[in-house]
Amino acid sequence: MSSLSTGSTATTEQPAFGANPRRRVRGLAHGLVDDLGEKIRSQQLRPGDKLPTESAIMQAYGVSRTVVREALSKLQAAGLVETHHGIGTFVLQPRAAGMFRLDASDIATSVDVLAVLELRISLETESAGLAATRRTEEQLLAMREALDDFERNVAVAGDTVEPDFRFHLQIAQATGNSYFADIMSHLGTTIIPRTRITAIRNHDRRGEYLTRVNREHEEIYAAIARKDPESARAAMRIHLTNSRERLRIAQEAAKNAAEPAAADAAVPSTPVAPAA
Repeated sequence: MSSLSTGSTATTEQPAFGANPRRRVRGLAHGLVDDLGEKIRSQQLRPGDKLPTESAIMQAYGVSRTVVREALSKLQAAGLVETHHGIGTFVLQPRAAGMFRLDASDIATSVDVLAVLELRISLETESAGLAATRRTEEQLLAMREALDDFERNVAVAGDTVEPDFRFHLQIAQATGNSYFADIMSHLGTTIIPRTRITAIRNHDRRGEYLTRVNREHEEIYAAIARKDPESARAAMRIHLTNSRERLRIAQEAAKNAAEPAAADAAVPSTPVAPAA
C-alpha cells in the first residue's frame, strides 16, 4: 500500500468475480488504519497535525472514498484522531488509559447494543438534519442545558446518562415530527451504551471517555445552532459511528481474550496416579 508521500493515482477497487465487496473494503481500510496508525504512533504525524484531505489520501493510497471514510472512523474510535466537520481530521494526544475493555459477561449484551446503535445511526442522523432546519430557540436552549448538565456531571462523577438521553431526545423533538420523539421515548435511556455495558461504566475513572462523547455532542449542537442540516447530519453520524466502532473493537478484544480461556477449560485434566 502506498504512503501519503507518494503520488499514486486513485483507483476504484473492483472486487474479483464472486468476491465480497464489503470484505474487500474492510481489508483495504484495515491496511490504511495500520499505516496511518503507525505514522501517528511513530510521531511522523504529531498531536495537533491535520491529516490530508480524503481526496489526497485516496490519491496517495489508490483507494476509494468509502475505504478512506471507514479507516478514519476506525482511527477515531481508537482515539488516534478526531474529525471536525468542515475543518478536517486532526491527530490527538495519545490516551494513557486506552480503550475500555469488555468482560466476557458483557459480550452478549454488547451485540444487542450494537444493533440499537445501527438503528440510531439511521434514525438520528436524519433527526439532527431536520432539527437544524426546524428547531426553535427554546428547543436550542433545552439542548444547551442538557449539554451543560452533562459536562457538569462529568466533572463531579455524577449521572451523565440522563442529560445524554435528554440531549438526544430534545433533538428528536426539534424535528417537529412526533414520531421521532415517540421512538426515542420508547427506547428510553437503554439506548445509551454505558447503561447496558458494565465495563463502560467502570473503566472511565478520569472521564476521558465521557469527555470525548461530550466533544462529539458539541459538534452536533453547533451545527444545529447555526441551522446547518448537512453538518448536523454528519456530526451525528460521526458520533454514533464512533460509539459503534468503539464498542465493536472492545467486543472483539473481549472475544479474543475469552477464547483461550474457554479452550483451556475444555482440556481434560490428566489424572494423577494414586501414591504407592
